[in-house]
Amino acid sequence: MEKVKSTDNYTIFKKKNNRYAVKASNGWVNGDEKVKILVSEKLITVALPKVEAAAPAEESAPVEEAPVETPSEEAKEE
Repeated sequence: MEKVKSTDNYTIFKKKNNRYAVKASNGWVNGDEKVKILVSEKLITVALPKVEAAAPAEESAPVEEAPVETPSEEAKEE
């Protein structure tokens, strides 16, 4: 690996496959923290996810519950 840049907090290496590795004093840095470091050093650019147009919500009338039909007293007598 080729040393690209060294700071007080971390060292950036470039691997043979043209990807970057970041090593801090306490070990290797991965994930979002690594991306933030590489972006701040302008070694990579991050493509933001495309914002899809929010689909218009289906306008539906509020659901009205049907009244519960109880058998009338006349039907009970039969």
